[in-house]
Amino acid sequence: MSASPEPAERGAVDLRAYRRREIGLAVRDTLGAGMGYLPLGAAFGVLLVNSGLAWWWAPVFSVLIYAGSMEFLAIGLVTGGAGLAQVAATTFFVNFRHVFYGLSFPLRVIRSGLGRLYGVHALTDEAYALLATKPRQGLTGTRVLATQILCQLYWVTGSTAGALLGAGLGLDVEGLGFALTALFVVLTIDAYRAAPDLPTLLIALACAGLALAAAPGGMLVLALTGFVVVLAARVVVSRRRRPGHLGGADDGAAPSGGTPSGGAPSGGIRSGGARSGGARSGDAPSGESPDETGGDTRA
Repeated sequence: MSASPEPAERGAVDLRAYRRREIGLAVRDTLGAGMGYLPLGAAFGVLLVNSGLAWWWAPVFSVLIYAGSMEFLAIGLVTGGAGLAQVAATTFFVNFRHVFYGLSFPLRVIRSGLGRLYGVHALTDEAYALLATKPRQGLTGTRVLATQILCQLYWVTGSTAGALLGAGLGLDVEGLGFALTALFVVLTIDAYRAAPDLPTLLIALACAGLALAAAPGGMLVLALTGFVVVLAARVVVSRRRRPGHLGGADDGAAPSGGTPSGGAPSGGIRSGGARSGGARSGDAPSGESPDETGGDTRA
């Protein structure tokens, strides 16, 4: 008979199996997003080479910037010779929504410091939509990181392929930009199916519509700010409406451990009787059999 594996070996095997399972779940979760990333990344790559940049800038942008719409804007900023201050200001306003994403993104399940740094870098709209709607108890650091790595791999693959094809074939990018809009529609539908919440969906649509009417140029920031404020107010109101929110005792009711009207103290000495759960005079010492009331004897 072959010897059974040592405990350390069994632990290593279990860890590898656990990681494979979590990565498999991440692959399943990201397939739909990947189908949107690939054509959109290809559109970015084609636009990049059509703007006069070499094809290899596509993977450089996709690895270092990796910010979706900001990458498209970065092409114009780089080719137009924009200064660092303009680039920084544009990046701040375009990616300001990530401040709100960080409030509910499950970054804490990632244990390593390096993994958390990458999690912050790779926090995109699609990764947030895929992970933030899932129950916290079902998420692990391996699954979160695998999801983000796969999303970035889809994007790098699409952008590099698009840049190579654009450089060699002179492809046109008109119409491919709609892939991003279609992707977010699909992600919204999937999120609603996973956790149906019609009031939240209607609040989001109302905030988006009002922000678009009030400030079309700053619609995203205004809509997200209003959405967070409304959700916070909704949470506060719902908590105040919970039964027992005031935490006070009912009129005429005895406090916990107190004396009811006309009765004996809870757990106290009853008239002519024994202390609840305690030993009576002449009975067995504490730690032996319980008395006839069914209470446990105490030390």
